[in-house]
Amino acid sequence: MVPKFYQHILALAFAVHEINEIPNLLPNVTLGFHIYDSYHNAKMTYRTTLDLLFKLHHFLPNYKCGTHIHLMGVIGGLSSDTSSQMADVLSLYKIPQFSYGSFQPVVNDHTVFPLFYRMVPNEALQYQGIVQLLLHFKWKWVGLMSIDNDGGEHFLQTIEPMLSKNGICSAFTNKVPINIRILEMSNMNKYIVDSIPIFRDSKANAVVIYGETANIRWLAAIILGIKESLAADLQYNVNASFGKVWITTAQIDFAFSILQRNWDIQIFHGAISFTIPSNELPDFQTFLQSVSLKQPKGDGFVKDLWEQAFNCFAPNSGGSTDIHEACTGEERLQNLPGQFFQLSMTGHSYSIYNAVHAVAHALHIMYSTSSSYKKKKNKGKANVWQVEPWQLHSLLRNISFNNTAGDEVLFNEHGEFVARFDITNMVTFPNNSYVRVRVGRLDPQAPPGKVFTINEERLEWHRDLLQVPPFSLCNERCYPGYSRKKKEGKKFCCYDCSPCPEEMISNQEDLDYCTRCQEDQFPNHRKDECIPKIQSFLSFEDPLGITLAFLSLLFSLITALVLAVFIKHRNTPIVKANNQTLTYALLISLLLCFLCSLLFIGQPNKVICLLRQTAFGIIFSIAISSVLAKTITVVAAFMTSKPGNIFQKWVGKRLAHSIVLCCSLVQVGICAIWLGSLPPFPDFDMHSMSGEIIVKCNEGSATMFYCVLGYMGFLATVSFTVAFLARRLPDSFNEAKFITFSMLVFCSVWVTFVPTYLSTKGKYMVAVEIFSILSSSAGLLGCIFSPKFYIIVARPDMNKREQLIRRKY
Repeated sequence: MVPKFYQHILALAFAVHEINEIPNLLPNVTLGFHIYDSYHNAKMTYRTTLDLLFKLHHFLPNYKCGTHIHLMGVIGGLSSDTSSQMADVLSLYKIPQFSYGSFQPVVNDHTVFPLFYRMVPNEALQYQGIVQLLLHFKWKWVGLMSIDNDGGEHFLQTIEPMLSKNGICSAFTNKVPINIRILEMSNMNKYIVDSIPIFRDSKANAVVIYGETANIRWLAAIILGIKESLAADLQYNVNASFGKVWITTAQIDFAFSILQRNWDIQIFHGAISFTIPSNELPDFQTFLQSVSLKQPKGDGFVKDLWEQAFNCFAPNSGGSTDIHEACTGEERLQNLPGQFFQLSMTGHSYSIYNAVHAVAHALHIMYSTSSSYKKKKNKGKANVWQVEPWQLHSLLRNISFNNTAGDEVLFNEHGEFVARFDITNMVTFPNNSYVRVRVGRLDPQAPPGKVFTINEERLEWHRDLLQVPPFSLCNERCYPGYSRKKKEGKKFCCYDCSPCPEEMISNQEDLDYCTRCQEDQFPNHRKDECIPKIQSFLSFEDPLGITLAFLSLLFSLITALVLAVFIKHRNTPIVKANNQTLTYALLISLLLCFLCSLLFIGQPNKVICLLRQTAFGIIFSIAISSVLAKTITVVAAFMTSKPGNIFQKWVGKRLAHSIVLCCSLVQVGICAIWLGSLPPFPDFDMHSMSGEIIVKCNEGSATMFYCVLGYMGFLATVSFTVAFLARRLPDSFNEAKFITFSMLVFCSVWVTFVPTYLSTKGKYMVAVEIFSILSSSAGLLGCIFSPKFYIIVARPDMNKREQLIRRKY
């Protein structure tokens, strides 16, 4: 006998006594009860069930009159096997059966066992609660411990698919054998020794325990063995650290056998249990406190309880014993530690109490509403009702009443008690006592989102745990910024952590995949958050933009200065030489070239994008056309120096103006086609630069852009070729040499521009083009005009007609 289960018997006796004391509930009817032991044996269960039906023994406390026994219902059993074995017999005789513990899956079919009532909520709800609890604390690697019978097998077959569906894996499965007797020491030791490494070496810090209270006693032995093995390995005392979170189901109570009297209950400190809800009943604790060894005759359990719980022998108990201390009869149940007895009503005792009251209230309804069940007179004596047990079924299905604690008792259409599960936390104390603190509930009738609730602040955790709440994972969590990568040959809960690729993030733990940020966002350096990209363009506040704008303005001022000097000395020979108008046109176009580079600095808009490349292309074409015209003018002058030359009439301003106009109009035509077909427009490049949105001018048509550059390159090549051929013409003011060198600089700049432009991104691409514009323009300005500027300013003696007509030989 397990001492703690004696409360179940007392709850039955208390309920019967309470009902018999209520005069209006069952007038002139006295309830009684009989208790049979199944001995955890199928054969004995069937035998005692039949004895209950056909071989009744009287046990009617406080009832002295003769009686006629009539069986109205059976309560039992606590284990699933016992419940199903009893149902096999009782269903044949249509006798209502009330199970206050577990039950076999087959008994769940209410069509096969219509008179089977469960005083606990549906077990499927408990499975859902286990999964919700594991998900709440993110325990993905858990151990399972179950009894090795059909009920345990049903538990494993049900819970493991539910765990897998929710991303949880079972680290191990430990099955407690049911056929080991207490004296079969070799088999007991073998199971314990085999189980020690399973529990000790597993990374699972959360273990779900299903089955019967015997599982707790086996687990206590395993934990004791683990602590001893750890102490031996580490060469220190038996208080070696071993902490886990034990999660128990409603069928299990923390009850020790007499052999485990001195074991430390604190090994289960912090255990989380799903329990059947109970309530304190008036006078129940007083009833328990009144129980003593001097009970009236009829309680065949009290002597066994007293001897086991108080480690003494009862006088006149019979049999031999090794215990030399006799029981005094003054011992009290309230002095026992919680693992042997407790005064507060347990969930199982409360279920028994409600089952008795359900039968009583069904009989009361039958008596009150049907005249056919009224007592009959027989020679002046009153007989009991003529009622059969099966007739209670229709009443029990629809019964609803409040017990003395104020709780409503009713069954659903499946014969299940309509109630919730409480979630309790076990708190132990140094004196080997404990209390169960309610920290949550599992209520199927609660609003959505409130079915499972738990208060973490009230939870106590095992004292040996290094971290609370503890991790229960196959490996370390993959933190934000990483994603899980499956390990080959392992369960899906075991994985490696792989950093997120570029441009991707994971903002939660243990994500299977990294996700991309939106186009206008990019990952931070930890890759756990998307942050807005900054808009990037070459601005006037940027140091690079300031530098280029300064150079642009500086060269513009220099060009303007040169132009002013040339205008001031416009009547000098060196200015008049080689077409004065072309000189002014070239200087003005170079001035505009320097200024047009400012269009590339600042945030692009629609107007800027339309002007930027077209203005640059046309102005540069005018400049190069002017250089080409000056070169051709020099060559033509020498070719027409002979009398009768056919080109003589073309020499002069007319030829130069025609060259500039025609060459420039071609570029104007190209730009017009570009703007008319696929014009440039403001655009955002989200992908080229990490963390930046490049604000740029999309060229619209890359082909037209390179046509503009290609045409300028063509003009420059022609100018370079002509100037190169005319470089040796005998003239002191021959500009062919300077033009050759300026075109060499120009072509070098723009040949290197293309690959450099294509290899850069963002504002640096714009900076490359501005630099090319400035350097090529500065090359033209310096190579062509610096010699003349030097002569005009520093050597006015050379700026004479005699120098102009002097020839070299």
